[in-house]
Formats: sequence, C-alpha cells, structure tokens
Amino acid sequence: MRIRFFLITVIMTLTVFVANAQHTIRIIVQDKTNKELLSGVTISLKGDDQKVTSTDGKGFATLKNLPGGYDTIVVSYVGYKPLEQVFQLPDTIVHSILLETDARTLNDVVVVASTRGNDRIENATTKVEVLGQEDMNEESTLKPGNIASILGDVSGVQIQQSSATTGNANVRIQGLDGRYTQILRDGMPLYGGYSGGFGILSIPPLDLKQVELIKGSSSTLYGGGAIGGLVNMISRKPTSAPEASFLVNQTSLKETNINAYYAQRWKKVGFTFFGGQTFQKEVDVNKDGFSDVPNTNSTVIHPTVFFYPSDRSFISLGWSGSFEKRLGGDMLALSGKADASHPYFEKNNLNRNIITLLSESRLDNSFVLTVKGSFSNFKREESTNTYLFNGRQKNYYAELSIFKRTRKHNIVAGINTTGDEFAPAEETPVPVGSFSNNVLGAFLQDTWRLFSGTKLETGLRLDHHNQYGNFLLPRIALFQQINKHWGARAGYGMGYITPNPLTPQTRDYTIYQLQPIAAGVKAERSYSGNLEVNYKTEIGTDGSILINQAFFITQIKDPVIGTEDQAGMVYFNNEAKPLLTKGFDTYVQMHVANWEFYVGYTYTQAIRQYLPENQFVLYTPKNRAAATLVYDVAGNWRVGLEASYNGYQHREDYSKTPEYLFMAMMAEKKFGPKWSLVLNCENLLDERQSRHESLYTGPVTDPYFKTLWGPIDGRAVNLCLRFQPFARN
Repeated sequence: MRIRFFLITVIMTLTVFVANAQHTIRIIVQDKTNKELLSGVTISLKGDDQKVTSTDGKGFATLKNLPGGYDTIVVSYVGYKPLEQVFQLPDTIVHSILLETDARTLNDVVVVASTRGNDRIENATTKVEVLGQEDMNEESTLKPGNIASILGDVSGVQIQQSSATTGNANVRIQGLDGRYTQILRDGMPLYGGYSGGFGILSIPPLDLKQVELIKGSSSTLYGGGAIGGLVNMISRKPTSAPEASFLVNQTSLKETNINAYYAQRWKKVGFTFFGGQTFQKEVDVNKDGFSDVPNTNSTVIHPTVFFYPSDRSFISLGWSGSFEKRLGGDMLALSGKADASHPYFEKNNLNRNIITLLSESRLDNSFVLTVKGSFSNFKREESTNTYLFNGRQKNYYAELSIFKRTRKHNIVAGINTTGDEFAPAEETPVPVGSFSNNVLGAFLQDTWRLFSGTKLETGLRLDHHNQYGNFLLPRIALFQQINKHWGARAGYGMGYITPNPLTPQTRDYTIYQLQPIAAGVKAERSYSGNLEVNYKTEIGTDGSILINQAFFITQIKDPVIGTEDQAGMVYFNNEAKPLLTKGFDTYVQMHVANWEFYVGYTYTQAIRQYLPENQFVLYTPKNRAAATLVYDVAGNWRVGLEASYNGYQHREDYSKTPEYLFMAMMAEKKFGPKWSLVLNCENLLDERQSRHESLYTGPVTDPYFKTLWGPIDGRAVNLCLRFQPFARN
C-alpha cells in the first residue's frame, strides 16, 4: 500500500508539474514580399501584456514562460498588417512569420525625440510633427541644398532670414526668437552660438531619414535650451539591400546642385555615404544694385561606418565636413569692379568638421544601453570692405543613457555633458573676447502606462553650468486614448537658456558691434504648458484622416534682450518683466486613395510684458497657415501644390508689414522605379519684400540693410533628374 500510495503521489505531482510547465515559442519574422528580416517587431501573448518581446537584428524572437495548451500570439509592426496565430504548446519548431504591408499604416511614423522608446506619433505623450523619409526624398528634388524650405512648410514654424547679403536664417517656433529653438542631429546639439545662423543651411534632405519637430518645452532629455521647440534631424542607416540615389538639379536663380547617397549593410559592417556640391551665382532680383542671392560654393561630405558586433548591438562612427564660400553685396564689387562708389561686399569662408560616435546595445529585449558623443569644429573667416574677422567655435557632447521597458513603464535615465568654446584669432580681437560654456547634466524620465490607453510621463533634469550654477527642470505630460478615434494630451515643463552674445538674432549684427555679457546678467528661465486633442479615423480601405487641435503658452522670466545704442554697439541685459507667447495650433492630415492633403493654422500672440506699450514681439505674425495637396497618378506621375500664408508683422517703428501668400507647384514624372524628372516652381506669385519697400537705407557706399520679414529671392523654377539604381516597384 505504501508503494502504491508513493507511485500515485509521484504521478499526480508530475501531472501537475507538466500542466503548469512554462514553454517557449521561437519565431523569425520577414517581409512577405521581399523576405527581408524585420527587427523590432512586437510579439505578445494575446490577453496578457506581461508576455511581450521583440525581434532582434536577424528578425528572431523568443517568447518565454508560456503555459501549455493552445495560445494566440499577436505579431505587430509599424507599416504592416497585424497578425494573430494560434500555437499548441509545448512546441520546439522555429516558426516563420510573414508580414504583409498595410497601405493604411505604411505612413505611420515612429518618433524617438520625446521618449527614445520608438512610439507611434499618435500615441506619444508629447506632440511631435514628423517629416518622414518620403518627405525627405521629395524635398531633395525640390530644394536639394538644405532643409530650411521644408521646415517652413509646417504651421507654427517660421524660417526667418536674418541677413540679405549672407543668407543667414534661424528657426522660430511659436513666436519665439531662433535662440529658443534647439537644433539637434541624432539627439546631439551641433548647431548653436556662433555657428547657429548657418546650421540649417548646410544640411541636405537627401542625407536624412526624418526630421522631428517638438513645439514647446522639451527639456528633460536634451537640456534646457528647447524652450520654443526642438528640431531633431535623424540620419539614415544602411539596410541589407543596397540603396543609392543620385540627382542633378538646376534652378532659374543660377543654382546647380549635384548630390549622391549610397548605403549598404553586410553581416558585420555597413556604411552610408553622402556627397553634395552646390554652385550658386549671385543674383540681384529687384535690380537695386545689391545681391539678393549670394554667390555660394558649398561642399558637403558625410561618410559613416557601422559595425555590428552582435545581433543586439551596433556602433557607428561618422565624419561630416561642410566647406562653404559665400559672397554678397554690391553687384559691381562682386564682379571685380569695386571702386570708391561701389565698395560694399561681405565674404564668408565657412568650415565645419563634425565627428560623431553612437553605440547601442540591447542587453535583452527590454534593456538598451546607449553611448554617444560628438565633436564639432566650426571656423568662419569674415571680410568686408571695412573689416576682417577670423574666429572659431568648438562644440562637444557626450552621453551615457539606459532605456528599460517593463510591463507598465518605459524608463530613460542618463548623464551627459555639453559645452562650447569661442575664440577669435589673435590678429582680429573683438569686444566679446574668448569665452566658453560647460554643462554637466543628469536626467530621468518615466513613461508610465497607468491604464489601457493612459500614459503619464514624468521627467526631471538637473544641470550644472560652470558660470550660472544649477538648474532643476521638472516636466510632466499626460496622454489619454479616449477611444479608437479620440485622444488628448496635456503637459507642463520648465527650461532655461544662458546668455550668449553670439546666438542668432532677428537681424545680423557685425561681430564688432556685439558686447560681452555683463556681470550680473542672469540666465533666462521658462515655464511652458500645452493642451491638445486629436481625432484619427480610417477612410475606406486605404485612407485616413488626422485632426489635431493644440493650445500653448510659454512665459520666459528675466529675458535677455540686446539693445543697440547710438554708436551701434549692442549690449545685453535682463528685463524686469517676462516675455509671454500663447496661442493655438490646428492641423489636418488626410490620405485618401492617391490624394494626400495637409492644412495647418497657427495663431500666436507674443507679448513683451516688460514694455509699457507696443508690447507685441517684432516680426512675428499673429496668423500663419500652411497647406499642401499631392496627387499620385498610378505611380507614374506625381503633382503637388503648396501654399503658406503669413499675416502682418510689426517693424521696429511699429508699422505693419503687408501680409503675403507664398505658393509653389511641382510635377514629377517617373520612368519606371529608377528614373524620375521633377519640375518645380517656388514662389509662384513672386512675393518679395522689395515689392513693398527698399531693402536698405543710406548711401550705396555704406548701406544699412533692413530687417527681413518676407522672401527676397522671388520666383524660382528648378528641374531635377534623379536616378535610383537599386529601386524596385
């Protein structure tokens, strides 16, 4: 009896053990059409959000700790139709899953700027507008030399040219000056201070995967400088299939562009290469004797090498060189006929060298370690008929961060250090002298999935500046998915920016006018809030519409304002009362069959509360709108129309500028998958500031150029030929 009882006990124990055994499913995921291995695919057990994993660099994933019997696995990936498959466990087979592309979600965008967790754009806690790969490819045939034009197509973003002779420009968001916008490349600040005005002019769209724009404060991950907003440019990465694009572009404004891109990845190594050349002759559009488009010779080279030590890690090492000569001024002086009556010119020789390092290791499917750093050396030689200046600026950035995904939390934590150093050449001393800024920061951000459809994101950053002390920056954001169609966001954040006499201004001053920051001038601090609601639904079988309505407000305490005295010297001091900007932003995106449509409107009320009257911020339109309409004809033709409206702005004398409408039209003819020809016309209505007023005052020998509030280069037509040798239907 004892032996029988013992055997029965053992059998029952084994039965219970087997019934509760934990099993494993192994899966390889591929694209159904081209059999490409897909990494980052989400695989989960249906009905249990604790059982989730993702595929590695070879498309392989293991889902562990599963109970026995029949279970349903859900496979989902951006741009593909979700798939459910039933498995019987235990199971020892490596299953092959083929995902089919989904036209309705193929254009869904994944963002990394706000969370670093690759969230879908409509589910992110922070409002992010993304110009994706298709936008970059299209813009590379319309304005191949830089991305300034496409950024200006987004409502609420104003690209303001600050110099008529050099073409300098800065990015203004939500009515704030360009110094309140942080410009990043792959999450690293490379363009600021002395080099900031030429930053966006030297980045060709063909070299980018996508551009992410955050309107409003985003200080936790990237520092306090993102007060008005953030622009993060994401570089392209190689894929297993070779990718190449070559284009030649010619414009009616005497500009020629030649750009080339090539990328490929093998098992353990890969690379990307971009090379671009721009030749621009000087053009006097309004026939006033001065160039409205400077003579420009620009070369950009950007090779990057990628190493893949394992399926879960990669290292990239890149160098970017930008070499540019710009010459503007009196047309007679530029043609070599300078004399006492026509002496004025301004010449800039620019050299920018950037080295970047990025390393990412997935220690498991939910833990990522990232190390990245950059070093930039910018040198500018500036000469006019009255002065000469040589100077350089060095920028550095280094960061160590971790990303941890749990059932309820996405946690980002890290430390970084950033700094810049400006130094004039010994033979050309200037009033600001040499100076440097160094910041050491630590940050922590948690995106907490409170309930189904509810995310709460909290962040805290602590920075120590070598001159201005410590800054504690809290941030909180909430996203609520109300139902299948409706969602809402709300957020609050703080930021800061330290005084720098060389940050871009509304108009350019000479380096000899700028005075050093006086003792006692404090850093600017900001307090920003936003509230928004969005609606998204499908239209038919292959269409969708997204409507977003957002409200924003930002207050900047102790704003640092530059004031020009009677001698022309510019001094910087804090104002006693704050700068305030508030308003709302509305946009609609729609895709139906072969049609794509976007319209956006931004109302901005920017107020200088430190003034007793005329408190409006100069050269800031209250009303701004932008719209695009694109039609794809059976994959052979693509035509588009875009327009932007700018309401009146206030000049220095408080008079109002005219409002104006900027329009453009393009047509693309595709000759199979490899060749295409694009005809584009910018500024169809030939809107120019010079149609309403002279661009300068004073004598021809010593002109004083007015602040720019509108385009000055007039109508332009360009024809671009593109060849993609590895493209497929």
